[in-house]
Amino acid sequence: MKFIKGTSGKGDFDEHAMLLEYRKTGDLEVLGRLYESYMPLVFGLCLKYFKDEELSKDAVMQIFEELVKKLKIHEVSNFKSWLYTLSRNYCLMIIRSSSKHEFVPIEENVMENGGFVHLDIDEARENKLHTMEKCIEKLPAEQKDTISLFYLEQKCYKDVSDITGYDLNKVKSYIQNGKRNLKICIEKNGEK
Repeated sequence: MKFIKGTSGKGDFDEHAMLLEYRKTGDLEVLGRLYESYMPLVFGLCLKYFKDEELSKDAVMQIFEELVKKLKIHEVSNFKSWLYTLSRNYCLMIIRSSSKHEFVPIEENVMENGGFVHLDIDEARENKLHTMEKCIEKLPAEQKDTISLFYLEQKCYKDVSDITGYDLNKVKSYIQNGKRNLKICIEKNGEK
């Protein structure tokens, strides 16, 4: 395959020294040499998720761009496993974001409607949202923060932990307790 050169594995270089040099100098050539030996593995992983060769090739390049940013802030001791996790998460993020878009066919004459069409807002749905917002505000601060980040901003546990500064186990506990308290509050206000 012309796209991917090199061999997988460590090769004849010291990964740790290369990582330190990249963090120190920001030299993309050093990072490129390090990443090149893992490109076949990253490509294979992307191909497993996407089942599309061209999309997988693009992902290999996008993951390199992610490396450029993330290695400046993250201390990495085992590059291969860290790169695997980064690549897997990238693929899952792309799959998840592409599945959120639902295409609805538009009738050809829909724009030819001469009258003004007013969209009725579903009052029951609006009331449920209002009740949920009020209940979220009643939660203890830790639960409110973690619930908002996890469910409303769709952050993962680790991101919530990084943003809030709470221990990862505490984050999981706050989310679980917050979800339970939110359900109780909503049920008390007549919504189910």
